[in-house]
This record gives sequence, structure tokens and C-alpha cells, in this order.
Amino acid sequence: MSKLVVFDHPLIQHKLSIMRDKATGPKEFRELLEEISMLMIYEVTRDLETEEVQIETPICTCTGRKLAGRKLAVVPILRAGLGMVDGVLNMIPAAKVGHIGLYRDPQTLEPVEYYCKLPADSETREILLVDPMLATGGSASAAIRFIKQRGCTHIRLIDLIAAPEGVARIQKDHPDVDIYVAGLDDHLNEHGYIVPGLGDAGDRLFGTK
Repeated sequence: MSKLVVFDHPLIQHKLSIMRDKATGPKEFRELLEEISMLMIYEVTRDLETEEVQIETPICTCTGRKLAGRKLAVVPILRAGLGMVDGVLNMIPAAKVGHIGLYRDPQTLEPVEYYCKLPADSETREILLVDPMLATGGSASAAIRFIKQRGCTHIRLIDLIAAPEGVARIQKDHPDVDIYVAGLDDHLNEHGYIVPGLGDAGDRLFGTK
């Protein structure tokens, strides 16, 4: 089964509490999402491989370390996932960016892919799939499935907040995909919203209804 990591860093929890407040407007919401994403990616990438390199400083030669192994790609689930991309790129500017868009079929209620554009070498990269909300887990599970169909085998899911139902769905459907969240909330209500949650992340991010 995949691991679930819930970040309890004080800065992350402080910023998340401000985002939950219904009085927080789109500008501040966007800024906070970017900041939390940057703090989260710092921890998500803690286990990346490194290798020794020789460096000539102004004083002497020394041994340092640089990233080795797989390169990274960040893939937001449209549209709310876009709000997390800049935070990731602030920390990993060399990462490539893909996009995946899904909608729910009104007849079958199943997620349908309407757009997927990944880096040409994505199958060789570590994929960081980002989306602020993990509610039922249906969209995230489908996005992971579509990405796997394109040959990607190393995927991590990064969400701002999650419901236990969504976590269970991902762990059932994709036991090889680890999940990283800033907050694990209580449950889903009858409308499928995370409780206590923060409302619709996309609407709050972009100022829409």
C-alpha cells in the first residue's frame, strides 16, 4: 500500500488555516497556495538521489552534492492544480510541466480525459501530480491511470487537503503512488465536499462561482 504523508510543519498549518477562512480573497488564496506548495515540495523531494561533485570555491576545492537519478515533471490536474505549479517551479526550476484535464460524464459519472499533454520524455521522469483537493479520489485516480497509460511508472500525488475517502481510493487503485497532503480532513458531506475543507479551490483561486 502507498504511504500517506501529512505535513505538520507550523508554517504550512498556519498558511492552511488562513486559506480555509471564507473571508480570504482570491489574491491571498493564490499566494498562500503557491507558498504552501513550495514548502511541501521541499519535503516531498527529501529522498531524491544525489551524487558527489568536485567544486572549486574561491578558497579551495571541495566535495559537494547535486541531484542525480530521475528528472522531475510537475503535472497539474486542471484547473485548480495550476495554482500549485509555480510553488513547485520556485524550488525546482528545471522541472518540465505537463497538464491533464478531466470532466465527469453526465451519464456514467466517470471521469473522462479531455486534455493530456506531458513532456516527451515523461516516462523517464518522476511525475509530481498536483491538485489542491483530494475528495472522492475519482479524478485523481483517473489522472494517474491516464498518466500510467503513457508509460509513466514513477508518480507522486501532492494535494493541499484530502478526505479519508479519497486517500482510501488512491491506495486501493494505485498502491504504488505515495500521497502527500498538508491536511487530512474529517469526511465528505452529501454533496461530495471535504469537511471542514475550504470550499471549491478552483472558484476561490480564480474568483469564479
